[in-house]
Amino acid sequence: MGGTSWRNGSARSRGGGSPVSSVSKGIEKVEVGLKWDPSPAGSSPNDLDIIAATYASDAPYGNPVYLVHFDSRSPDGTITLNRDSRTGQGFGFDEVMVLELDRLAPTYTRVVVGVAIQQQEGQRVFGDIPNTTVRIREGYTELAQSDLADVAAHTASTVAEFTRDESGAWSFREVIRGFDAGPTEFASLMGAKI
Repeated sequence: MGGTSWRNGSARSRGGGSPVSSVSKGIEKVEVGLKWDPSPAGSSPNDLDIIAATYASDAPYGNPVYLVHFDSRSPDGTITLNRDSRTGQGFGFDEVMVLELDRLAPTYTRVVVGVAIQQQEGQRVFGDIPNTTVRIREGYTELAQSDLADVAAHTASTVAEFTRDESGAWSFREVIRGFDAGPTEFASLMGAKI
């Protein structure tokens, strides 16, 4: 994989690959929030990014049809990065992405969401960045929350997989899977079959 590694020991999927709970079926609109502590004064900033990759029904594990990251939105406006921090400064969640799955065109059947660290000076891994937290919720219902401790030695990680079934309903599955890749390379790897 050209410098990228994925260690089996750093993959975690709750429920043996099934949705996290019954509340995870029929998902319509979710919010993914990411927060972390700023770097100490005098050092380069900690910059983490939420990335969403959307896949078509004819290639659910191939290349994504499109990516949403770095202060952008999907072409149809259904996936939007509402808040993009480059430092981790501020209160609450530093980055917030909203996915309106119920509005996605029927040709899209899979969305994978991940987090990657922008590497500026030297390589940083999740374990180097204090108080990193990812929260996924639908309305006021929390679907998952992770501190990414399972992937502390990695520079990127998937955090969620949303899939559409034959009836058109979306399901959620928490998937914490670490990668050693920068944001660009990670975006091409994150959709691999789990």
